[in-house]
Amino acid sequence: MEINDSVSLYFQHLQVEKGVSRITIQNYREDLKLFFSVFEDIKTTDDLMVEQISGFIQKESEDLKAASTILRRYSCLKNYFQFLVGEGIIDVDIPNLQKPKGDKKLPFVLSTEDIDLLLEAPDMKKETGQRDRVMLEIMYATGLRVSELITLQFKNIDFESGVITVYGKGNKQRSVPVSSFSMDYLRKYIDGTRRKNKGHSSNYIFLNREGKPISRIYFFKQIKRYAEIAGVDDAISPHTLRHCFATHLLNNGADLRAVQEMLGHSKISTTQIYTHLSTNRIMAAYDKFSSRK
Repeated sequence: MEINDSVSLYFQHLQVEKGVSRITIQNYREDLKLFFSVFEDIKTTDDLMVEQISGFIQKESEDLKAASTILRRYSCLKNYFQFLVGEGIIDVDIPNLQKPKGDKKLPFVLSTEDIDLLLEAPDMKKETGQRDRVMLEIMYATGLRVSELITLQFKNIDFESGVITVYGKGNKQRSVPVSSFSMDYLRKYIDGTRRKNKGHSSNYIFLNREGKPISRIYFFKQIKRYAEIAGVDDAISPHTLRHCFATHLLNNGADLRAVQEMLGHSKISTTQIYTHLSTNRIMAAYDKFSSRK
C-alpha cells in the first residue's frame, strides 16, 4: 500500500473510532511528516520496519527535544504501526520502548440528558433519520466500536434472546445484551426503511442509499451534525457513545467485570478508567450540594 494511503486510513481511524481531537491529529500529521523526511526511502508500507521507530526516537533524543514531544511522536508512530498491523497491512512485532510517563486523560462523556437530546436529533420523517436513530440507539445500548457497528450483519443478532455477538479486536468474540426498547427500533428499521433499500438483500444491517454499508466517516459526520442539532458539546465522536455506555452503566451500579466483558477489554485496568470518571462526577455533585449549605 502507498504510504499516503496508509496515513489517510490511520487518521480516519483516529478521528472516527478514537475520537482524537483536531489539534492532536494536526500534531500527528507533523510528526509523521518529520518521520518520513528522516526515512526518505519509505514509499510503501512494505518499506516500514520497527527499527525505524527506535532510530527516529533516538535521533529526537540526541536533538534534545522535549520529553513531552518525544512521547507524543513515539505514541504517534507506535499507534500508526499498531493500526497497520491490526488492519493486516503489515506483519511486525512492535517494540516496547522506554518512554516518559504521562497522565492518562479521562474520556469525554455526555450526561444522560444530553444523550437523550442526541438520540432524538435525527429526523424520523426521513429514511436516513430512521436509520441513524437506530444506529445511535444500538451503539449507546451496547457500547460497540464504530467498526463493529457499521459491519453488523444479520448473523450477529439473536432477536429472540436480545443479544448481539461481534468479533472485536484480536478477533475475540463477545456477546452483548440489548434492551427490548433498542431492539424494537432495530426491528422497525429492518422491516420498514431497510426493506425499501436497493441493497435489501445485503447481509449488512446498516446501508446507505446505494445499498452499501455505512462508512466510518459518514457516521462520524452525522453524529457531529446531530450534536449541533441537539445543542450538545461538539467534542463528540462515535467513540463517545461507547464511553457513555460504560460510564452510565457504572454510575447505575453495574459490575466492573461485566462492563469489561461487554466492552471487550482484555485488561480490567482499561475499564477502570470509567470508574475514575464516575467517581469524579459523584464528588463534583457532592461538592456542589455541600456548597449550598
